[in-house]
Amino acid sequence: MRVAVWYNNQDVRVEERPVPRIGPGEMLVRIVASGICGSDVMEWYRLDRAPLVLGHEIAGEVVEIGEGVKASKVGDRVAVAHHVPCNTCHYCLSGNPTVCDTLRRTNFDPGGFAEYVRLPPINVNRGVFTLPDDVSYEEATFVEPLACVLRGQRRAHLQPGQSVLVIGSGISGLLHVQLAHALGAGLITAVDVNDYRLAAAKKLGADTVFQAAELSPEKLRDVNGGYLSDLVIVCTGAVSAVKQALASVERGGTVLFFAPTGPGVTFPLSINDVFWRNDVSLTTSYAGSPADYTAALKLIQARRLPVTEMITHHLSLAETGLGFGLVAGAGESLKVIIEPQR
Repeated sequence: MRVAVWYNNQDVRVEERPVPRIGPGEMLVRIVASGICGSDVMEWYRLDRAPLVLGHEIAGEVVEIGEGVKASKVGDRVAVAHHVPCNTCHYCLSGNPTVCDTLRRTNFDPGGFAEYVRLPPINVNRGVFTLPDDVSYEEATFVEPLACVLRGQRRAHLQPGQSVLVIGSGISGLLHVQLAHALGAGLITAVDVNDYRLAAAKKLGADTVFQAAELSPEKLRDVNGGYLSDLVIVCTGAVSAVKQALASVERGGTVLFFAPTGPGVTFPLSINDVFWRNDVSLTTSYAGSPADYTAALKLIQARRLPVTEMITHHLSLAETGLGFGLVAGAGESLKVIIEPQR
């Protein structure tokens, strides 16, 4: 089979590998669509492990099942989780499955930018989600990123009517805008340095948008009834965005750090100015649980989020390198989907 092997963002090679052989409890999935995630192009995070077959936002068709698999059958259309929790450890039993050690070790063989992937038994057991007939493969590539966004907004305790500021309007930021809109948030403001992405944010649910350099606390209060934002979601790792978030959150509000910074970045905080009298909460969110995947799929099926409007490119496996360049360049592209069967 063909696989797209990532050496770095400028060097993605299509190579030949054997189709994985499955064993008891395992599954072979023919990949129809696989989205490129912003995390796929974070070279600092992956370069020391290259070469890699990346791709975790996948949807495809079950073509082979191993002995003992009961919940799925050949021909099923599925979305699949690459990271799944054990459900029995201290973290899982404490309601924090995304910090489970098992979740951080589980993965596909070899990765979503391939014609086929093998799912280990634990992924088959708790990471396969059958697609309804009215959910397309391309829509299903949003199940994983939307699951992450769902968990993030749940951790931030977003309530209907609360104002939301999203800093960074890439795919994760746009999903946060759409989900906040679907959940009945109050004023939704989006910020970015890219006018193309700001136009997308406005189209997808943001009430107002700002170039990052133009947003100030005063301007935010002007559009938000005299207040700063109840929830600020940071979807970029830029240090300037962290500063902007802390200056933009209302008393009693929350800042959700959804994107990582670069390696080694630290940030000094004044306990008195940020926390003590203002009751501001800071939180983070990583990944999504199987329950979040299920909820994300239901939201997509119900058309509560117009995810297909974010798709700007459909590329073949041979064009995966082009796709990585588009995502890393963050220009006039949003969601780039690789179609390995083309």
